[in-house]
Amino acid sequence: MKKNISMQENNIPSNLQYLDWTTICKEIEAKLGKDIYESWIKKLKLVEEFQHYLVLSSPTRFIRDWVVSRYIDKILEIIKLYKKTINKIDFIIESEISVNSNNVSDNNIKIAKQSKTSNVSFIENSPINYSRLDPNKNFENFVVGKSNNLAYQAAQKVCEQIAHYNPLFIYGGIGMGKTHLLNAIGLKMKENNKIMFISAERFMYHFIKSIRNNEMVKFKDLFRTPDLFIIDDIQFVIGKEAMQEEFFHTFNALIDRGSQIVISSDRAPIKLTKIQERIKSRFSGGLVVDIQQSDFDLRLSILKSKVNEIKKSFSDIIEPDENLLNFIAFEMKINIRETIGALNRIISFSRIYNKSPSVSESKIILKDLVNNLQNYVTIENIIKTVCDYFKISVSEMLSQRRSRYLVRPRQIAMYLTKNLTSKSLPDIGREFAGRDHTTVIHSVKTIDKLKGRDEEMSKAIEKLKNKILYKNYDEV
Repeated sequence: MKKNISMQENNIPSNLQYLDWTTICKEIEAKLGKDIYESWIKKLKLVEEFQHYLVLSSPTRFIRDWVVSRYIDKILEIIKLYKKTINKIDFIIESEISVNSNNVSDNNIKIAKQSKTSNVSFIENSPINYSRLDPNKNFENFVVGKSNNLAYQAAQKVCEQIAHYNPLFIYGGIGMGKTHLLNAIGLKMKENNKIMFISAERFMYHFIKSIRNNEMVKFKDLFRTPDLFIIDDIQFVIGKEAMQEEFFHTFNALIDRGSQIVISSDRAPIKLTKIQERIKSRFSGGLVVDIQQSDFDLRLSILKSKVNEIKKSFSDIIEPDENLLNFIAFEMKINIRETIGALNRIISFSRIYNKSPSVSESKIILKDLVNNLQNYVTIENIIKTVCDYFKISVSEMLSQRRSRYLVRPRQIAMYLTKNLTSKSLPDIGREFAGRDHTTVIHSVKTIDKLKGRDEEMSKAIEKLKNKILYKNYDEV
């Protein structure tokens, strides 16, 4: 952080103490968890501090957008604990500015003044400023294949004739392109329409904040007036009845005024848990389309498109050959996001060693992704497998009943989910009918203890693991 900036020039009183970014980072890590901090927040650096806002740097737009869409509220809250006057965070994208290497220190990035104006993104603690569209996620660079063609065509149709399909509900697995399509719709319609593009988590956050600050009139005016209302990851609209009640009335008010509603989710409306039946019914009343798992041809087309996109920014990259792209497209069957992540690893290897890796070298580079069966494991599959094994129904598993014949299978399912997926404890609790994360912790500890002293329990868990990971149905 710049310590020698002029106090008068930046309107900072001379007696004001600078923020200790290291301390703030520790607080963020404690509140958000180590995994989130290491993956996203650690990559941010404090560039400059002013009286009412901070300037942070992010390595890429993707990291900035991910942080802004999911964690910026919490980060602002933590910063305000140390400096109450801060009400805004500005971002500078490192990859989009020219930085003289002689002026870069380990913990500080000095940016030329002429670069600031065009490269700073203003992120304020207001929902209207989260309604931000990424210009890089448009219809033109969305690669269409058999698995996503229906969703693509539906998205195009919404732009041509507003409120024809209302709502448009797009669902599919993580990293399949749902957010890209939602963003593309917003970009296409923003010129002539008032647009609100927000995540479900942020909608919940601002609802709670509005109640706390007695600003519900302002909240309703903001969310019930757009011509196009886009809400991402609707599966997270869970919790208190009051919040769902408000969402239900917001939905109806938008429909009544002829606004278009576009929704994304990781599952079909009927499979949403802890959401009122009348809300699920409203979702099902429009056009529901899914994005299925991508096939080889689509993945290959996306890889080629991404290579061309990267070449525009880095003309000196060593382009992967056809065999290498075929290898990545064939092996990376998880989701599009991880397919692109694998390509980025290969290109990074090429830039470091100034050569394109062979297929055998690529297997080593991607060893944690290639043929990693655990990446295919879903909580839904774990629950179903455990239910089949113990001869109980999924509804019994997810019920609030505490009968012994249900409690043990439920604990085993939570234990397997914790060990076979990368889901967080709160995420696991949500999938098990909204249970608290402490229930998950208790279940994991209980099964760990039972495994150590009950040989039959240990064998049963190993059989279930085999069935979930390797689909060895004959062995179970």
